Amino acid sequence: MTDTTIYHNPRCSKSRQTLELLREEGMEPLVVDYQKTPPAAEELDRICTMLGKGPLEITRTQEKLFKELGLSKQDDRSREEWLRILTENPKLIERPIVVHGERAAIGRPPESVRAIL
Repeated sequence: MTDTTIYHNPRCSKSRQTLELLREEGMEPLVVDYQKTPPAAEELDRICTMLGKGPLEITRTQEKLFKELGLSKQDDRSREEWLRILTENPKLIERPIVVHGERAAIGRPPESVRAIL
């Protein structure tokens, strides 16, 4: 059983590099393709708390989908609304996110996850 999870997009080079870095560190994390299996709102909320960020801060606002959905960084939405948007549209979640125990980091750059290992 591993206490490390990577919310991974195999098509993303930073996500692949972060997964490789974890493996180089001798870890075999649970790999979750978050676009196929998005985290539930409660889990995403927990991850945001571990990151010390709000849902909007882990949202890929430059994605075409962000604009297609009529979203804006200035939207006056609740935390719960942003979490719902992210779970319904996982493409908007920043990637990769690594959770190790009770700590989390975004792998941009991939080396930033070393701080939580």
